[in-house]
Amino acid sequence: MPAVPPAPPVPPPAPDLLEFDADLTGPELDLEQWIPHYLPQWSSRERTRARYDVVDGVLRLRVDADQPAWSVEYDGSTQVSNLQTAVRSGPVGSTVGQHPFREGLVVREAQGDRRLFTPHFGRVEIVAAIDGIDEHALAALWMIGIEEEPGQSAEICVFEVFGRDIADDGSALVGMGVHPFNDPAITDDFEQVRLHDDVREPHRYAVDWRPDEVVFSIDGLVRKRVAQSPQYPMQLMLNVYAFPPEAPATADYPESFAVHAVRGYRAE
Repeated sequence: MPAVPPAPPVPPPAPDLLEFDADLTGPELDLEQWIPHYLPQWSSRERTRARYDVVDGVLRLRVDADQPAWSVEYDGSTQVSNLQTAVRSGPVGSTVGQHPFREGLVVREAQGDRRLFTPHFGRVEIVAAIDGIDEHALAALWMIGIEEEPGQSAEICVFEVFGRDIADDGSALVGMGVHPFNDPAITDDFEQVRLHDDVREPHRYAVDWRPDEVVFSIDGLVRKRVAQSPQYPMQLMLNVYAFPPEAPATADYPESFAVHAVRGYRAE
């Protein structure tokens, strides 16, 4: 069998292109950078409120055992703590809202149009340690379209890691790629790549989003290329999900992971 060629390096971005740098000085997040609710238009701000701690320059996003399911109506028992960088919806009772992840969604709480960080091409990167989730949880950073038009709805998944895919030595399958949702110009191109290093330690997960492709890297090495690209502004979605198991199985709460940095660089 021929040797697998080494992953090519990704040049670092120029410092003067930096336009988003998450303030993790604590103890609270900067609410001019983050909206601490998960798709609240399909539920409510109260039920979708994120839980987190910011200590010593590290954000720990978490789901606690007593946290309510974010939307029993549309997503069953799933619990989420999420930070996003924009939100918008139509009026209550309408179907206008971001990330229509299933059929039949209706706005339950109207959201004003807020856009804190909505890049259109460039680099997005996160330094994260996936160190506190079990087999009933998922940690992720992804991007979705602002959806000024319904077709502007693709997703760029910077990374996602299921606890069930983390081995005893910390190596793991890392999901990355694009999903079309309602964007007819995008074809689903997503895969899980094997990271042999310990995901419980900090690693840099990044996308270089260009007009003609999206390049995914871990620690500066290319792990996947997608030869297509969403052509509209997108927002960040940083989250941890918990999927409570059927009794008598139990989850190991809190489900959490550590974020050391989130940065966005505009395109050159």
